[in-house]
This record gives sequence, C-alpha cells and structure tokens, in this order.
Amino acid sequence: MTAVPPTEEDVRGALAAVEDPDLGDDIVSLGLVNSIEIDEAAETVHIDLALGAPYSPTETAMAGNVREALADLDYEIDLSASIDRGLDPEDEVLPNVENVIAVASGKGGVGKSTVAVNLAAGLADMGARVGLFDADVYGPNVPRMVDADEPPRANEDEEIVPPEKFGMKLMSMDFLAGEDDPVIWRGPMVHNLLTEFWENVVWGHLDYMIVDLPPGTGDTQLTLLQSVPVSGAVIVTTPQEVALDDARKGLKMFGRHDTAVLGIVENMSSYHCPDCGSEHAIFGEGGGQRLASEVDMPFLGDIPLDPSIREGGDEGRPMVLADGETSEALREFANKTANMQGIVHRRRVSGR
Repeated sequence: MTAVPPTEEDVRGALAAVEDPDLGDDIVSLGLVNSIEIDEAAETVHIDLALGAPYSPTETAMAGNVREALADLDYEIDLSASIDRGLDPEDEVLPNVENVIAVASGKGGVGKSTVAVNLAAGLADMGARVGLFDADVYGPNVPRMVDADEPPRANEDEEIVPPEKFGMKLMSMDFLAGEDDPVIWRGPMVHNLLTEFWENVVWGHLDYMIVDLPPGTGDTQLTLLQSVPVSGAVIVTTPQEVALDDARKGLKMFGRHDTAVLGIVENMSSYHCPDCGSEHAIFGEGGGQRLASEVDMPFLGDIPLDPSIREGGDEGRPMVLADGETSEALREFANKTANMQGIVHRRRVSGR
C-alpha cells in the first residue's frame, strides 16, 4: 500500500512542537529548519536543520525529538545538519572543518594541554571526527600525552598526512623538532609555520579541530585569530587569583577579535586525599566559577587535582577515556563545551 505523502505544511507544523531547550522557543520559530524536501518516489522526507555541533548531547537530543515529532508520518525521515557560517568558500583556510575550538590560558602551568587533549579525546569518544592541533610551538608536548610516536608522512602531492591516535588526527611541532631540541621562533616564523600546518595538512572532514594554544597572548594567538575562523574558545584557569588575573587577559584578547568564548573551565580545582578521604583546596576554591559569573560567561566545570590525570598524560592515555569521578568530570566538560558550541551557532542563526 502506497504511503500517504505529507505536505510541507504538515511537516513544519509537527516540527513546531520541537523546542530548543537553550533558546526557549521552537525550532521553526527560531529559523533552525533550513529546508524540507518531500521525495514521493522514495517515500522520504529530507529535513536539513541548522545544527552545528555534531554529537553534542543537546543537539543529539533535539534530532531525536524531531524524529519523535514526525513518527506518525508514513514516510521515512532523513535528517541532515548544516550551518551557514557566512564565509566565502574561496577564502576559507579550513573549509572541511566544521568547528575550530581554541583552548587557551593566560599563563602557563594551569594544565591547558591536558585539558585540550582530554577535550579532543572526549569528543572523539562521542563519535565525532576530531583533529588535535598542538599549536604550542614553544613547548609542544601533545604527542607524549597521547603516546603518538608515529611521525606525519607526505603524500604524492607533498601534503602532510597527520598520524592518528584515539580517533584523533594529530599535528604538532614536536613531530618535526629533534628530541630535546629547544624551539626558538620569531613572530614571522611562527606565522609561516602555523600557516603551513593549516593549509598543507590533509585534515580531511572534521567535526571539531581542537587547537592547543601556547599560554599568553602572543604571536601564535594573533596568527590563529587573524587567519582561521575560530568558532569558539575555552579559557583554562586554576582557582588562585594570579591565574584568574591572567585568564581575564585571555578573555579580552578573544573579545577584541570577536571570537565567541564558549566558557571557562577550572583545572586543579581540589584534591581528594585517598588516605584521609577529605577534600583539600590546594590552589583555593571556586575561582573559575567566580570569574565566569563576573564576566557573564558559562562555567564549563571543574576538574579535580588528580594524580591519575598526570599519570595518564605521562603514559599517553587521556584520562577522559578511563573510569571514575575524575574521568566523568572530564566527560561532562567535553559535553558542556560541545553544547555551548551548538548554542553559539544556533543563536547566530536565530538572531536570539
């Protein structure tokens, strides 16, 4: 028996019952339905949604709600997602990368690279296609933290093919420098090196590229913000005031370049003593949350001061892939970061 074809009005009316939990309205009113195509021959309704954070928990749930809202239709439902970023394809540096998320800190020693590695690994573990770019040209250490000893190779077009680890494509200055060699770069050299890594590396299609920036607000950060369409930034801090002061400088840098800050994450938030069972706020407490409230930014979570994170980094296995409370805190951080990236995109599309 031939299925009864729905009309576009039928589909749009059903979709009006699907709410965006963050923007507080239905997806039709928000303009998040890009297109509806009804293929009577294939008995399929093709719907393209303005969702731009693949595998984020919120957008995954919204897609499920769309299917549920259309469950009474006799046709199959084919969902796709795309975001118009308003960029000229000819001018795009990374046209096949959906989201470029910079992980930054105002100062060194706050565990920024650890946060970047676990964010990338967490997103890959969700199922996303992920690239991890170690842009800390002065102190690259991401390869050690994921136990990546396979160097990049060149293809027949003399492009750089990055190695993969834990489902992530990797690129780092550490692959090119000799072991224990000091890395000394002037500003123009940094620009040229980073441009080479962005333009001559076969990244392929990625849902997320995580960029581990060096600490501070120097040449690397400026090159990134001036050259690449960064879709969001994560600011890493520890609870103590000196780290918070430097984190504020990082926030101002992204603000001057109109880059969305997805939120603030507090690393080394507290230490759980395995012997006495009590919590110790070695670096103070609540600083990241206070800063987020002060500057009206989302707080992406706090990550404990846990020796197992250091052990995981030394042994080359991201803690986010393990079990336990600390691993769960890292996974929750990755979830919140992906959700915030989706909110940023949907707000821009809807104008809310």
